Amino acid sequence: MAHDDTKLVHTGRKPQDNFGVVNPPLYRASTILHPTLESWEGRKDGKNVHKIGHREVVYGLMGTPTQFSLMDALTALENGHDTLLVPSGMAACGICFLALAEPGAHFLVPDNNYLPVRNLANGHLKRIGCETTFYNPTITEQEMAALIRPETKLVWTESPGSLTFEMPDLRGIVAAARAKGVLTGTDNTYGAGYYLKPIDLGIDFSAHALTKYPCGGSDTMLGSVTTRTREQFDLIQDTYFAMGYSVSPDDAYTVQRGLRSMPTRLRQHYQNGLKVAEWLMDQPAVTRVLHPAMPHDPGHEIWKRDFTGANGLFAIIVDAPDRNRLKAMVENLELFGIGASWGGYESLITTAYPDKIRTAVPWTEEGQLLRIHVGLEDPDDLIADLKAGFDRLAGR
Repeated sequence: MAHDDTKLVHTGRKPQDNFGVVNPPLYRASTILHPTLESWEGRKDGKNVHKIGHREVVYGLMGTPTQFSLMDALTALENGHDTLLVPSGMAACGICFLALAEPGAHFLVPDNNYLPVRNLANGHLKRIGCETTFYNPTITEQEMAALIRPETKLVWTESPGSLTFEMPDLRGIVAAARAKGVLTGTDNTYGAGYYLKPIDLGIDFSAHALTKYPCGGSDTMLGSVTTRTREQFDLIQDTYFAMGYSVSPDDAYTVQRGLRSMPTRLRQHYQNGLKVAEWLMDQPAVTRVLHPAMPHDPGHEIWKRDFTGANGLFAIIVDAPDRNRLKAMVENLELFGIGASWGGYESLITTAYPDKIRTAVPWTEEGQLLRIHVGLEDPDDLIADLKAGFDRLAGR
Protein backbone atom coordinates (compact mmCIF):
# COMPACT_ATOMS: atom_id res chain seq x y z
CA MET A 1 0.00 0.00 0.00
CA ALA A 2 2.10 2.85 -1.30
CA HIS A 3 -0.46 5.66 -1.05
CA ASP A 4 -1.70 7.23 2.18
CA ASP A 5 -5.33 7.32 1.06
CA THR A 6 -5.24 3.54 0.67
CA LYS A 7 -3.35 3.03 3.94
CA LEU A 8 -5.91 5.02 5.87
CA VAL A 9 -8.81 3.01 4.49
CA HIS A 10 -7.29 -0.41 5.14
CA THR A 11 -4.57 -0.33 7.80
CA GLY A 12 -5.56 -1.52 11.27
CA ARG A 13 -8.80 -3.13 10.08
CA LYS A 14 -9.24 -6.90 9.99
CA PRO A 15 -12.85 -7.60 8.96
CA GLN A 16 -12.06 -11.29 8.42
CA ASP A 17 -11.27 -11.62 12.13
CA ASN A 18 -14.48 -9.87 13.17
CA PHE A 19 -17.28 -11.65 11.33
CA GLY A 20 -16.83 -9.35 8.33
CA VAL A 21 -17.52 -6.18 10.33
CA VAL A 22 -15.88 -3.27 8.49
CA ASN A 23 -14.89 -1.18 11.52
CA PRO A 24 -12.88 -2.76 14.34
CA PRO A 25 -15.24 -3.59 17.22
CA LEU A 26 -15.37 -1.43 20.30
CA TYR A 27 -13.67 -3.35 23.10
CA ARG A 28 -14.21 -1.81 26.54
CA ALA A 29 -12.10 -3.51 29.18
CA SER A 30 -10.17 -3.24 32.39
CA THR A 31 -9.80 -6.92 33.32
CA ILE A 32 -8.51 -9.39 30.75
CA LEU A 33 -9.14 -13.01 31.76
CA HIS A 34 -6.52 -15.69 31.16
CA PRO A 35 -7.42 -19.36 30.62
CA THR A 36 -4.33 -20.77 32.34
CA LEU A 37 -1.75 -19.88 34.97
CA GLU A 38 0.90 -20.13 32.27
CA SER A 39 -0.83 -17.40 30.29
CA TRP A 40 -1.30 -15.22 33.38
CA GLU A 41 2.23 -15.65 34.66
CA GLY A 42 3.74 -15.34 31.21
CA ARG A 43 1.90 -12.16 30.25
CA LYS A 44 5.09 -10.09 30.58
CA ASP A 45 7.51 -12.39 28.81
CA GLY A 46 5.73 -13.22 25.57
CA LYS A 47 3.73 -16.26 26.72
CA ASN A 48 0.42 -14.45 26.86
CA VAL A 49 -2.21 -16.26 24.79
CA HIS A 50 -4.02 -13.03 23.88
CA LYS A 51 -2.03 -11.63 20.97
CA ILE A 52 -2.89 -9.47 17.97
CA GLY A 53 0.09 -9.31 15.66
CA HIS A 54 3.02 -8.05 17.72
CA ARG A 55 0.73 -6.60 20.42
CA GLU A 56 -0.55 -8.35 23.53
CA VAL A 57 -3.88 -7.80 25.25
CA VAL A 58 -2.77 -7.77 28.89
CA TYR A 59 -4.91 -5.27 30.78
CA GLY A 60 -7.28 -2.49 29.77
CA LEU A 61 -4.75 0.18 30.75
CA MET A 62 -2.34 -1.15 28.13
CA GLY A 63 -4.91 -1.11 25.37
CA THR A 64 -7.46 -3.29 23.63
CA PRO A 65 -7.85 -4.23 19.95
CA THR A 66 -9.80 -0.98 19.49
CA GLN A 67 -6.83 1.18 20.46
CA PHE A 68 -4.44 -1.11 18.58
CA SER A 69 -6.37 -0.52 15.36
CA LEU A 70 -5.78 3.22 15.56
CA MET A 71 -2.15 2.80 16.65
CA ASP A 72 -1.42 0.59 13.64
CA ALA A 73 -3.07 2.98 11.21
CA LEU A 74 -1.12 5.96 12.57
CA THR A 75 2.17 4.05 12.51
CA ALA A 76 1.60 3.17 8.86
CA LEU A 77 0.65 6.75 8.02
CA GLU A 78 3.75 8.17 9.74
CA ASN A 79 6.17 5.53 8.42
CA GLY A 80 7.26 5.05 12.03
CA HIS A 81 8.25 2.18 14.29
CA ASP A 82 5.20 2.29 16.60
CA THR A 83 2.63 4.61 18.15
CA LEU A 84 1.25 5.31 21.61
CA LEU A 85 -2.11 6.95 22.30
CA VAL A 86 -2.45 9.55 25.03
CA PRO A 87 -5.41 11.58 26.34
CA SER A 88 -4.74 14.79 24.37
CA GLY A 89 -2.45 16.58 21.97
CA MET A 90 -0.77 18.35 24.88
CA ALA A 91 -0.17 15.00 26.55
CA ALA A 92 1.47 13.83 23.32
CA CYS A 93 3.85 16.81 23.30
CA GLY A 94 4.41 16.68 27.03
CA ILE A 95 5.35 13.01 27.28
CA CYS A 96 8.21 13.59 24.83
CA PHE A 97 9.71 16.07 27.30
CA LEU A 98 8.86 14.11 30.43
CA ALA A 99 10.50 10.96 29.07
CA LEU A 100 13.79 12.86 28.94
CA ALA A 101 13.40 15.17 31.94
CA GLU A 102 15.90 15.02 34.79
CA PRO A 103 17.67 17.62 36.92
CA GLY A 104 20.05 19.57 34.71
CA ALA A 105 18.40 18.57 31.42
CA HIS A 106 18.19 21.23 28.72
CA PHE A 107 15.47 21.60 26.09
CA LEU A 108 15.21 23.75 22.97
CA VAL A 109 11.74 25.02 22.03
CA PRO A 110 10.69 27.44 19.25
CA ASP A 111 9.46 30.83 20.39
CA ASN A 112 6.20 30.44 18.44
CA ASN A 113 5.33 27.08 19.98
CA TYR A 114 1.93 25.96 21.26
CA LEU A 115 1.45 27.90 24.51
CA PRO A 116 0.79 24.92 26.84
CA VAL A 117 4.21 23.49 25.88
CA ARG A 118 5.79 26.80 26.88
CA ASN A 119 3.88 26.62 30.16
CA LEU A 120 5.18 23.09 30.74
CA ALA A 121 8.74 24.27 30.16
CA ASN A 122 8.42 27.30 32.42
CA GLY A 123 6.44 25.44 35.05
CA HIS A 124 6.78 21.75 35.79
CA LEU A 125 10.05 21.19 33.96
CA LYS A 126 11.66 24.17 35.64
CA ARG A 127 10.52 22.96 39.07
CA ILE A 128 12.27 19.63 38.61
CA GLY A 129 15.51 21.29 37.56
CA CYS A 130 15.28 21.45 33.78
CA GLU A 131 16.15 24.48 31.68
CA THR A 132 14.55 25.54 28.41
CA THR A 133 15.91 27.88 25.75
CA PHE A 134 13.34 29.39 23.39
CA TYR A 135 14.78 29.91 19.93
CA ASN A 136 14.02 31.86 16.77
CA PRO A 137 11.42 29.86 14.77
CA THR A 138 13.36 30.49 11.54
CA ILE A 139 16.70 29.44 13.02
CA THR A 140 19.42 28.18 10.66
CA GLU A 141 21.26 24.89 11.01
CA GLN A 142 24.40 26.67 12.16
CA GLU A 143 22.52 28.76 14.72
CA MET A 144 20.83 25.65 16.09
CA ALA A 145 24.15 23.86 16.40
CA ALA A 146 25.43 26.76 18.51
CA LEU A 147 22.48 26.46 20.93
CA ILE A 148 22.88 22.74 21.60
CA ARG A 149 24.70 21.97 24.84
CA PRO A 150 26.12 18.73 26.24
CA GLU A 151 23.06 18.52 28.52
CA THR A 152 20.53 19.17 25.74
CA LYS A 153 18.06 16.28 25.61
CA LEU A 154 15.52 17.34 22.99
CA VAL A 155 15.09 19.89 20.22
CA TRP A 156 11.36 20.53 19.80
CA THR A 157 9.75 21.92 16.65
CA GLU A 158 6.37 22.87 15.27
CA SER A 159 5.72 23.26 11.57
CA PRO A 160 4.25 25.74 10.93
CA GLY A 161 4.38 27.53 14.28
CA SER A 162 1.30 28.22 16.36
CA LEU A 163 -0.57 31.47 15.69
CA THR A 164 2.05 33.08 13.43
CA PHE A 165 2.79 30.22 11.00
CA GLU A 166 6.53 30.58 10.49
CA MET A 167 8.08 27.60 8.69
CA PRO A 168 11.12 26.05 10.43
CA ASP A 169 13.92 24.43 8.49
CA LEU A 170 13.24 20.95 9.86
CA ARG A 171 15.98 19.36 7.77
CA GLY A 172 18.60 21.79 9.04
CA ILE A 173 17.43 21.41 12.65
CA VAL A 174 17.57 17.63 12.42
CA ALA A 175 21.05 17.75 10.91
CA ALA A 176 22.32 20.00 13.71
CA ALA A 177 20.76 17.86 16.43
CA ARG A 178 21.83 14.53 14.97
CA ALA A 179 25.42 15.72 14.60
CA LYS A 180 25.46 16.18 18.37
CA GLY A 181 23.49 13.08 19.29
CA VAL A 182 20.38 14.98 20.40
CA LEU A 183 16.82 13.75 19.85
CA THR A 184 14.26 15.79 17.93
CA GLY A 185 10.49 15.99 18.16
CA THR A 186 7.70 17.86 16.45
CA ASP A 187 4.07 18.75 16.92
CA ASN A 188 2.73 17.37 13.64
CA THR A 189 -0.91 18.33 14.21
CA TYR A 190 -1.00 20.76 11.27
CA GLY A 191 0.39 18.24 8.80
CA ALA A 192 -1.71 15.46 10.36
CA GLY A 193 0.81 12.84 9.26
CA TYR A 194 -0.65 13.22 5.79
CA TYR A 195 0.85 16.43 4.44
CA LEU A 196 4.09 16.23 6.44
CA LYS A 197 6.23 13.14 7.18
CA PRO A 198 8.58 14.21 9.98
CA ILE A 199 9.99 10.74 10.56
CA ASP A 200 11.03 10.56 6.91
CA LEU A 201 12.98 13.78 7.58
CA GLY A 202 14.78 12.13 10.50
CA ILE A 203 12.71 13.49 13.40
CA ASP A 204 12.46 11.04 16.30
CA PHE A 205 9.05 11.86 17.86
CA SER A 206 5.98 12.92 15.90
CA ALA A 207 3.20 14.12 18.21
CA HIS A 208 -0.40 14.77 17.22
CA ALA A 209 -3.58 16.23 18.58
CA LEU A 210 -5.85 13.57 17.10
CA THR A 211 -8.62 15.79 18.45
CA LYS A 212 -8.33 17.78 15.25
CA TYR A 213 -8.30 16.50 11.66
CA PRO A 214 -8.07 12.74 12.38
CA CYS A 215 -11.24 13.01 14.44
CA GLY A 216 -12.86 15.73 12.35
CA GLY A 217 -15.97 16.11 14.48
CA SER A 218 -14.91 18.45 17.31
CA ASP A 219 -16.11 15.91 19.85
CA THR A 220 -13.10 13.87 21.03
CA MET A 221 -9.91 14.55 22.97
CA LEU A 222 -7.00 12.30 21.99
CA GLY A 223 -3.31 12.47 21.13
CA SER A 224 -0.55 10.23 19.81
CA VAL A 225 3.21 9.91 19.59
CA THR A 226 4.84 7.94 16.79
CA THR A 227 8.53 7.17 17.11
CA ARG A 228 11.24 6.57 14.54
CA THR A 229 12.89 3.62 16.34
CA ARG A 230 12.10 0.94 18.87
CA GLU A 231 14.53 2.46 21.38
CA GLN A 232 12.63 5.74 21.25
CA PHE A 233 9.31 3.94 21.53
CA ASP A 234 10.48 2.07 24.63
CA LEU A 235 11.59 5.37 26.16
CA ILE A 236 8.17 6.94 25.67
CA GLN A 237 6.32 3.78 26.68
CA ASP A 238 8.24 3.54 29.97
CA THR A 239 7.04 7.04 30.91
CA TYR A 240 3.55 6.24 29.63
CA PHE A 241 3.23 3.27 31.98
CA ALA A 242 4.89 5.08 34.89
CA MET A 243 2.34 7.89 34.67
CA GLY A 244 -0.62 5.54 34.29
CA TYR A 245 -1.75 6.97 30.96
CA SER A 246 -4.71 5.37 29.26
CA VAL A 247 -7.24 6.40 26.65
CA SER A 248 -10.87 5.48 26.25
CA PRO A 249 -11.57 2.81 23.62
CA ASP A 250 -14.65 4.85 22.71
CA ASP A 251 -12.43 7.82 21.84
CA ALA A 252 -10.01 5.61 19.93
CA TYR A 253 -12.92 4.14 17.98
CA THR A 254 -14.24 7.60 17.10
CA VAL A 255 -10.85 8.80 15.88
CA GLN A 256 -9.98 5.69 13.87
CA ARG A 257 -13.34 6.00 12.12
CA GLY A 258 -12.66 9.67 11.37
CA LEU A 259 -9.15 8.85 10.16
CA ARG A 260 -10.56 6.82 7.26
CA SER A 261 -12.07 9.91 5.63
CA MET A 262 -9.38 12.40 6.70
CA PRO A 263 -7.65 12.73 3.29
CA THR A 264 -10.86 13.77 1.57
CA ARG A 265 -11.72 16.24 4.31
CA LEU A 266 -8.19 17.66 4.39
CA ARG A 267 -8.21 18.33 0.68
CA GLN A 268 -11.51 20.19 1.00
CA HIS A 269 -10.26 22.21 3.98
CA TYR A 270 -7.15 23.08 1.94
CA GLN A 271 -9.16 24.16 -1.09
CA ASN A 272 -11.71 26.14 0.92
CA GLY A 273 -9.00 27.75 3.05
CA LEU A 274 -7.00 28.96 0.05
CA LYS A 275 -10.07 30.47 -1.57
CA VAL A 276 -10.96 32.39 1.58
CA ALA A 277 -7.33 33.42 2.18
CA GLU A 278 -6.96 34.71 -1.37
CA TRP A 279 -10.11 36.78 -0.94
CA LEU A 280 -8.78 38.18 2.32
CA MET A 281 -5.58 39.30 0.57
CA ASP A 282 -7.62 41.92 -1.28
CA GLN A 283 -9.43 43.37 1.75
CA PRO A 284 -8.27 46.89 2.68
CA ALA A 285 -8.41 46.19 6.43
CA VAL A 286 -6.16 43.12 6.10
CA THR A 287 -2.50 44.08 6.35
CA ARG A 288 -1.14 40.54 6.09
CA VAL A 289 -2.26 36.96 5.51
CA LEU A 290 -0.12 34.37 7.32
CA HIS A 291 -0.48 31.20 5.23
CA PRO A 292 2.65 29.22 4.23
CA ALA A 293 0.94 27.62 1.24
CA MET A 294 0.57 31.02 -0.42
CA PRO A 295 3.45 32.20 -2.65
CA HIS A 296 3.84 35.56 -0.86
CA ASP A 297 4.51 33.91 2.51
CA PRO A 298 8.15 34.06 3.77
CA GLY A 299 8.07 30.33 4.56
CA HIS A 300 6.52 29.24 1.28
CA GLU A 301 9.65 27.66 -0.22
CA ILE A 302 10.23 25.51 2.88
CA TRP A 303 6.54 24.58 2.93
CA LYS A 304 6.73 23.57 -0.73
CA ARG A 305 9.83 21.47 -0.03
CA ASP A 306 8.54 19.62 3.05
CA PHE A 307 4.73 19.53 2.68
CA THR A 308 2.42 18.03 0.09
CA GLY A 309 -0.55 20.23 1.05
CA ALA A 310 -2.12 22.46 3.67
CA ASN A 311 -5.34 22.57 5.65
CA GLY A 312 -7.90 25.19 6.63
CA LEU A 313 -5.88 26.95 9.34
CA PHE A 314 -4.13 30.30 8.89
CA ALA A 315 -4.10 33.78 10.37
CA ILE A 316 -4.61 37.36 9.26
CA ILE A 317 -3.59 40.71 10.69
CA VAL A 318 -6.24 43.39 10.50
CA ASP A 319 -6.10 47.11 11.09
CA ALA A 320 -8.60 47.30 13.97
CA PRO A 321 -7.92 50.27 16.23
CA ASP A 322 -11.51 50.36 17.47
CA ARG A 323 -12.15 47.48 19.88
CA ASN A 324 -15.92 47.84 19.72
CA ARG A 325 -15.93 47.56 15.93
CA LEU A 326 -13.67 44.48 16.17
CA LYS A 327 -16.13 42.93 18.61
CA ALA A 328 -19.01 43.76 16.27
CA MET A 329 -17.14 42.17 13.38
CA VAL A 330 -16.30 38.91 15.13
CA GLU A 331 -19.22 38.40 17.48
CA ASN A 332 -21.84 38.81 14.75
CA LEU A 333 -20.35 36.38 12.25
CA GLU A 334 -22.96 33.75 11.48
CA LEU A 335 -20.76 30.89 10.21
CA PHE A 336 -17.56 31.35 12.24
CA GLY A 337 -17.66 30.24 15.85
CA ILE A 338 -15.41 31.76 18.51
CA GLY A 339 -13.53 28.91 20.11
CA ALA A 340 -10.33 26.99 20.66
CA SER A 341 -9.19 23.91 18.76
CA TRP A 342 -9.65 23.46 15.02
CA GLY A 343 -9.74 20.60 12.55
CA GLY A 344 -13.46 19.99 12.80
CA TYR A 345 -15.95 20.46 10.01
CA GLU A 346 -16.92 23.94 11.25
CA SER A 347 -15.25 27.31 10.73
CA LEU A 348 -13.71 29.20 13.66
CA ILE A 349 -12.17 32.59 14.38
CA THR A 350 -10.26 33.76 17.46
CA THR A 351 -8.11 36.67 18.50
CA ALA A 352 -4.49 36.00 19.46
CA TYR A 353 -1.71 38.08 21.03
CA PRO A 354 1.75 36.67 20.22
CA ASP A 355 3.41 39.83 21.56
CA LYS A 356 2.38 38.75 25.08
CA ILE A 357 3.94 35.30 24.75
CA ARG A 358 7.27 35.52 22.96
CA THR A 359 10.61 35.99 24.67
CA ALA A 360 13.30 35.15 22.08
CA VAL A 361 12.01 37.06 19.06
CA PRO A 362 9.56 39.88 19.89
CA TRP A 363 6.39 40.07 17.82
CA THR A 364 6.32 43.61 16.42
CA GLU A 365 3.58 43.41 13.78
CA GLU A 366 1.00 46.15 14.23
CA GLY A 367 -2.67 45.27 14.12
CA GLN A 368 -4.90 42.56 15.52
CA LEU A 369 -4.04 38.94 14.74
CA LEU A 370 -7.04 36.74 14.01
CA ARG A 371 -6.60 33.00 13.66
CA ILE A 372 -9.06 31.48 11.21
CA HIS A 373 -10.03 27.88 10.63
CA VAL A 374 -11.95 27.36 7.41
CA GLY A 375 -14.30 24.43 7.68
CA LEU A 376 -16.32 22.44 5.18
CA GLU A 377 -18.97 25.05 4.50
CA ASP A 378 -19.25 26.52 1.01
CA PRO A 379 -16.39 29.04 0.80
CA ASP A 380 -18.61 31.59 -0.97
CA ASP A 381 -20.91 31.59 2.05
CA LEU A 382 -17.91 32.06 4.36
CA ILE A 383 -16.65 34.95 2.24
CA ALA A 384 -20.08 36.62 2.35
CA ASP A 385 -20.10 36.25 6.13
CA LEU A 386 -16.62 37.78 6.41
CA LYS A 387 -17.52 40.59 4.02
CA ALA A 388 -20.38 41.59 6.30
CA GLY A 389 -17.95 41.39 9.20
CA PHE A 390 -15.48 43.75 7.54
CA ASP A 391 -18.34 46.16 6.84
CA ARG A 392 -19.02 46.21 10.58
CA LEU A 393 -15.31 46.70 11.28
CA ALA A 394 -15.36 49.74 8.98
CA GLY A 395 -18.43 51.10 10.75
CA ARG A 396 -20.72 50.62 7.79
